[in-house]
Order: sequence, then C-alpha cells, then structure tokens
Amino acid sequence: MRTITYRDALREAMREEMRRDERVFILGEDVVGYGGTYAVTKDLDKEFGEKRVLDTPLAEEVITATAIGAAMGGLRPIAELMTMNFSLLASDQIVNTAAKAHYMFGGQTRIPLVIRMPAGGGAQRGAQHSQSFESWYAHVPGLKVVMPATPYDAKGMLKSAVRDDDPVLFIEHELLYGIKGEVPDEDEEYLVPLDRGTVRREGSDVSLITFSRMAHICLQAAEELAKEGIEAEVVDMRSIRPLDLDLALDSVKKTNRAIIVEEGWKYYGTGQGIASLIYEYAFDWMDAPIQHVSGADVPMPYAKNLERASLPVRSDVMQAVRAIVPQKARA
Repeated sequence: MRTITYRDALREAMREEMRRDERVFILGEDVVGYGGTYAVTKDLDKEFGEKRVLDTPLAEEVITATAIGAAMGGLRPIAELMTMNFSLLASDQIVNTAAKAHYMFGGQTRIPLVIRMPAGGGAQRGAQHSQSFESWYAHVPGLKVVMPATPYDAKGMLKSAVRDDDPVLFIEHELLYGIKGEVPDEDEEYLVPLDRGTVRREGSDVSLITFSRMAHICLQAAEELAKEGIEAEVVDMRSIRPLDLDLALDSVKKTNRAIIVEEGWKYYGTGQGIASLIYEYAFDWMDAPIQHVSGADVPMPYAKNLERASLPVRSDVMQAVRAIVPQKARA
C-alpha cells in the first residue's frame, strides 16, 4: 500500500482504464494541459494524445451530449464537468437522454458513460458554486450516483464506473482532492462495487449514516464521543443510487438509533429519503427518533464565517448524538 491523494487516485484509475481499454477517452474543459479544474487529468494527454483526452468548449450540454452519442456508438467516455453546479446546463441531456435511452429504445442501446464532477462547499466559492445536487439526480431512475470519500474508494469506484454499462454520475467533493489515504500500488488491480457501502467504524450506541466528505466529519465526531463513553458506528453509503439499504438497516438494528449526516439541504433531499426508508423497514428496532444533520437551508454565503456556519461540523453531529443516546451509554 502507498499513501496518495484523492486527486492522484482518480488520475490513476483513468490511466489504468485507458491502458486496458482503447474505447475509454476523456473530454472536458481544460482537461489537456492544466488537467481540468482540479488538475485530475494532468499529463494524461501526454500518454494518450489529444484524440483520447479532448479539450472542449465551455458548454456543458455539448460535452454531455457528445459523450452520450459516443457511448451509444460503442465508446466509453469519461466526461468532466467543471463543477456540479454547471451540470444544471446539461441536466436535460443527463435526465432525458442518458438516464432513459436504454429503456426508451427497448434495451437496444446502452450508455456506458461516466460524468465526473466536483461538488460541495467550504472553499468560499459563493452560492452558485458550492452546491450539492446529488439528490436531484438520485431521484431519476436510470442513473447511478456515487460519492466516494477516500482515495481507495475514489480509484476503485471510478474503475468500476468506467466498466459499467449504465450512466454513472461520479461526484467528488472539492475539499477531498488533497486528502491522502492508502491505495494499492499502481497497476495492482482492484475494484470497489458501485452498490455497496462500508462501515468505517464499528459502534454499538448509534449509527451515523453518511457519505462523501461528511464521512470524515462523522469519524472525527465518533472519536470525540468515544471519550464520553458513546460508541458511534459510522456507515459510509459511498453510493446514494443504488443505495446499500441493507447495510444501513443492519447497523440501525444493532444500535437502535440513527443519525443521517449530509452536507446538502435538509428538505426533500437524500437524508430525508434514507430516513424514510429506515422508518419503513426498521421502525420496530428504533429506540429514538431519527436525527438529521444537514447543511443550513440557505444559499451558500460567500463570507467565510457565514459559510462555516452553513456547513455541518463535528459539534453538530455530537449534539445530535447526545440528544438521542441515553445517559447510561455515556458512563
């Protein structure tokens, strides 16, 4: 095992898949030279040339539509959008073409397409560049929506996404690109499935069910809570569609308490969807109401202090835990 960054893990995944399968290619804004907004594709053009690493105009609907057409034609494109915020310009192509083509053409065509895009807040990019729209796309049948939290998962899930025959939205939190973690040596083959979550930390008193950057916040909160005698289990869903519901239910049936932690807005989002499923399938095991820690219900402020106040932090998770875990667990 080596320790590399999330950014490097993504680049390795693409390099290995492009070496393995000549049908794989990359397209997006500034992916040649600079390597895209976050330098994830940097230098891949030197190895694979500009026929397989393609710069595009600033036009997300064109990037997405081109990638869909290429996928229909037998290629396996990886489209990079500068940020998830701009995916709204391509949302018609994503929702009405990529998600539905397999069904509307009676199964005669597949869309083996990966759309990579950074999302989330915390870098002072204001209300139009700090959003988490995963719930919007996870609502749509025909799309897979994954949000890896670690370099290991980022590489393994991206390789799986490239090999998948369905359109996959691969969402990378913009504050994760620089984090480091253990990843097997380059060219040492491994895959992480797109439909399985993982337990990041075992616990017995409460389940913290989360994904993406919030998995790290939950792990920090769990370590602090352990000093108070509370053992929190951290469940990283990794994919929000398909959702590894059995993993979440197994955890809740063990701890009897659940807290959903996400960065997105509270109302009509991923967290409420997961909470509803837990109530539907594990109500008899619940000893307390489900808590929901989410981003503030406001457009993301630009001011640093207000932005910090809008995002969930460790103390928010700890406060939610203390609200439903009985005193005896704290002894």
